[in-house]
Amino acid sequence: MKAFPLPRQVAANGIRLAVHEQGSGPPVVLLHGFPELAWSWRHQLPALARAGYRAIAPDLRGYGGSDKPASTADYSIDSLCGDVTGLLDALELPRAMFVGHDWGALLAWQLALTVPDRMTGLVALNVPFIPQPPADPIRLMRERFGPDFYIVHFQDSDEADRRFAEDPSRFLDHLMRRNQITREQYESLPAAQRVISLVKILDRPAPSGEPLLSDDELTVYATAFAAGGFTGPINWYRNWSDNWRRTRELEQFVRVPSMFIGATDDVVISLQQIEAMRPKVSDLELHMLDDCGHWTQQEKPTEVNALLLDWFARRYPVA
Repeated sequence: MKAFPLPRQVAANGIRLAVHEQGSGPPVVLLHGFPELAWSWRHQLPALARAGYRAIAPDLRGYGGSDKPASTADYSIDSLCGDVTGLLDALELPRAMFVGHDWGALLAWQLALTVPDRMTGLVALNVPFIPQPPADPIRLMRERFGPDFYIVHFQDSDEADRRFAEDPSRFLDHLMRRNQITREQYESLPAAQRVISLVKILDRPAPSGEPLLSDDELTVYATAFAAGGFTGPINWYRNWSDNWRRTRELEQFVRVPSMFIGATDDVVISLQQIEAMRPKVSDLELHMLDDCGHWTQQEKPTEVNALLLDWFARRYPVA
């Protein structure tokens, strides 16, 4: 933890982002997911820096040391993409390579649709490119999964904001685990038990699986969310329908060089969704990590770093 670089505040798109940087050379911007921080890339920054890259990891809007606007509308996809292009402008970078996990991957895919000229390529962890559905995605999720599904539940109340914030350490320890369930076990469950509810995991007497984080690592996360709360991060989800309306006219085809790193036991994403992106991404390399769940760059840092550096050496080499 001591080796992780301290942040500097960078003005971008009307807010201030806490940005952690390490190394020099071709820029690589790393976008974290929910509920994470720039610190989620603690295993990747030093590896990229040693290989000759400039690794840049911001706390995204609503997280950690970055600004946390109060309005749900402040977390629209336009604002989120604007933060990233604003960061590039502030750092005087015409283009960069992007690596995104979870929501960071979703954001990177949207950047590929809207500002491909600012990207030399992208690596998406866990979340594949998912084209626009024909109808409001929240309505479709509600019909398929019901009101307990975490993305739907986020729309309907502030219960998650409050319950997660009551004890951030307990929530994060229940959520960020390894070996919680295999895909085979998950797919054998009755349909009702396959609905992912982040609030209901707090009702378990003890977390499932094995700890992913050391006590010190958990404290870093818990301290940040105790200070900043969960409403900003959850507001990313609350714009899902509005984002669908804002982007529905975009051509749903990715033309920037892309690599996808998935995990065999990440049950948030189906194997069908991963396969479905193949015809929608013109230049795609795909890898799956065995015995790995949702927190890929933290669960399998050695494997992720090896894949990143191999692909960068071929597609984004250091001069």
